[in-house]
Amino acid sequence: MGSLTATVAPPTTSNVIPWFRTFRAITGSGFRRYATYRQAALAGVVTNTVFGFLRCYVLLAATGAAGTVAGYDRGQLATFVWVGQGLLAVVLLWGWSELADRIRTGDVASDLLRPVHPVTGYLAADLGRAGYAALVRLLPPVLVGPLFFEVYVPRRWSTPPIFALSAVAAVVLCFGCRFLVNATAYWLHDVRGPVILWTLASGVLAGLYFPLRFLPEWLQLVLWLGTPFPSLLQTPLDVLVERDPTGVQVGLVGLQLAWAALVLAACRLVQRRAERRLVVQGG
Repeated sequence: MGSLTATVAPPTTSNVIPWFRTFRAITGSGFRRYATYRQAALAGVVTNTVFGFLRCYVLLAATGAAGTVAGYDRGQLATFVWVGQGLLAVVLLWGWSELADRIRTGDVASDLLRPVHPVTGYLAADLGRAGYAALVRLLPPVLVGPLFFEVYVPRRWSTPPIFALSAVAAVVLCFGCRFLVNATAYWLHDVRGPVILWTLASGVLAGLYFPLRFLPEWLQLVLWLGTPFPSLLQTPLDVLVERDPTGVQVGLVGLQLAWAALVLAACRLVQRRAERRLVVQGG
């Protein structure tokens, strides 16, 4: 029984282009990998669509006779629900345990011997997965919703690009959070506890079950500034339905980017600490 430590040199000016090509290749492989699961994608689309109807009717009932609640009108809530159902599969709050499984089996040792840092490699693959999900899992709910409900269409030209940036930031941030949850396997080996906690917290605090604007203002402020959860779903959806002025939209996306940078830095720190103590059975 021995320890294994691997060090990956950061990209320099002379190898940025090869590094980018490697990153792009891993992203493409991630896209192709998930493109093979066509039946799973179809089942996911059907499930998200069914829950879209349930969530939409519940939230529309909350508007009551006034037709608005917490600053959302009926069209904004419908868009919030249906785009959220599609974006859920793109961001992927749950269902990823590849790193934890590889730590448990010892296969993670081969990851440490590759020339790409584990955080970078898994991030690139996850971006490929998200790209495929954006085409297959996001579009169907977005197209189904307007057939049955009056939805809100963005009226400001700046909203689509801000939403696109917000969605990408949410994908990167969510990957970082999932990586940290999986990385607890370096110490715990059994990650079912952290995974359950993450599943419960992310579903409630990310705005999946209900818009966080339904909560008291002081609690909203605590969640947005003190946790990354609202940046996973609530922020991109609020940007899309133009819940706030453009300046506030940009500020929320800036907060997303700050959380993404912070969490990715934490991922690299945790990975470096884990490599110092990783023991692989057999040498």
